[in-house]
Amino acid sequence: MELNFLYVIPLVSVLVALYMYLTRNNGFFGSYAIPCLPVEPLFGSSRSLMLKRVSFQDFIRRNYERFPGARVFGMFEMLTPLFVIRDPELVKRITVKDFDHFVNHRPIFHTDNDNPSSPVMLQKILIALTDQRWRDMRATLSPAFTGSKMRQMFELIVECSTSMVQHYRQQVASGAQEYELKDVFVRFTNDVIATCAFGIQVDSFRDEQNEFFRYGKDITNFSRPQVFLKMMAYQVFPSLMARLQVDLFDRQHVAFFTDALRQSVAARERHGIVRPDMVHLLMQAGKGTLRHQPEPEHEEPEGFATARESAVGHGKAPAALTEVEMVAQCLIFFVAGFDTTATCLTFLVYELAIAPDLQDRLYEEILRTHEALDGQSLTYDALQRMRFMDMVVSETLRKWPPSPATDRLCSREYVLPAEGDQPAITIPKGANVSIPVAGLQHDPRYYPDPDRFDPERFSEENRHQIHPGAYLPFGIGPRNCIGSRFALMEVKAIVYQLLLSFRFERTDRTPVPMRLAKGFTTLKAESGVYLRLVARK
Repeated sequence: MELNFLYVIPLVSVLVALYMYLTRNNGFFGSYAIPCLPVEPLFGSSRSLMLKRVSFQDFIRRNYERFPGARVFGMFEMLTPLFVIRDPELVKRITVKDFDHFVNHRPIFHTDNDNPSSPVMLQKILIALTDQRWRDMRATLSPAFTGSKMRQMFELIVECSTSMVQHYRQQVASGAQEYELKDVFVRFTNDVIATCAFGIQVDSFRDEQNEFFRYGKDITNFSRPQVFLKMMAYQVFPSLMARLQVDLFDRQHVAFFTDALRQSVAARERHGIVRPDMVHLLMQAGKGTLRHQPEPEHEEPEGFATARESAVGHGKAPAALTEVEMVAQCLIFFVAGFDTTATCLTFLVYELAIAPDLQDRLYEEILRTHEALDGQSLTYDALQRMRFMDMVVSETLRKWPPSPATDRLCSREYVLPAEGDQPAITIPKGANVSIPVAGLQHDPRYYPDPDRFDPERFSEENRHQIHPGAYLPFGIGPRNCIGSRFALMEVKAIVYQLLLSFRFERTDRTPVPMRLAKGFTTLKAESGVYLRLVARK
């Protein structure tokens, strides 16, 4: 009996210590005059999400809707307290006007940005960099994503989209066929990124299990057990994971993409090959010769959703990139473009299929553009002139944002001024701020009848009514998405080619209403999105 008691004492001590560790921050919002979501050990305010009872987008929306009169409320993501900003004016102030207080994203994976020699690839990607290292990298890379660079790269996008459409025209020659859209579009985005980011031509429609596609699906699958466990460990034991230098990316993935980029660069240097793609631009960046160039004076206006580039680093000589840094940017370009662009395309085509009148209207605009080109290939400028196309894409990104929330880290104590009957709030240094994109973009104060797909919100007559702090598909301020032009160009090009050749029709397996996959996962349908492609005469 005494022996058993000796075992119980240390066990109880460990459990008490663990409980105290898991609940040490639970009273964080007690001194703040803001509402707060309930908090419980380990789960924080996220039990329903962690146990896969709700989708990520619906989780963000429900939390946002809990406190309709509040500008700010508190919640916990597991052990981490978050100030959630639900006022678009405050969003704009934090991310633009007072950006110097919120330069960095929150350190989800607690990477060591002060150690450039660290082997952890996650520490090298643009989104994870902080302070001056981020400013230097953003200044180095931003010239690669200007409108003029996209115009040069557009031909590669057209080649991929044309090849894809030819494949499906052959398949439906004998009659309409049903397809799962996400699978269709991840193959397209894989081919685009392979050719644009790595200079490698693959055909994921005719070679369905090519190595590039297999590795791409693997590296973007964050629900894999080993990846999920790493993410949870970073949340609960951040310092330990940082000391152990655990990378979110698997070694074989890093090795594969490193070798792909290395071979492409070596072949170009050996044979003097110049190709208008990201490899060429990164090679210039690697030598420190990639610089901002003035855009054409009479350039076509860009899409409404395009993230405006800030002046961060303009006029400064860019830093040279190491091979590891080049690989890291290609990796994040792949991760960001492989799944999120395919998701946008999936939901866009889904909305057109269940609203045939909108599909017909977009087809008419595409047909007019095609006839005006008079047999020539689609051009970047012609794409920019398609107003209804831009309205459809903008509304898709509003209703189905690729990232339901974004964040910032408060680097200096910041005071949110009092307003009306709501007192001033002091956000302490080191606190995390969350911006509920899905909540803001579904708030009926800014978007009446928000669950209705209505491209007219983004017409020339209406778009001026949209608050910039309430439309954030690519983020806002200097830390917005650097690749928004590329993503929009890719989406519009393939929609143009597909609608020119096919009609989208719903089937018995088309999910109406849409049911989203539950849990902390990327935006996707619970059981896929099936539609029929019908060839046009």
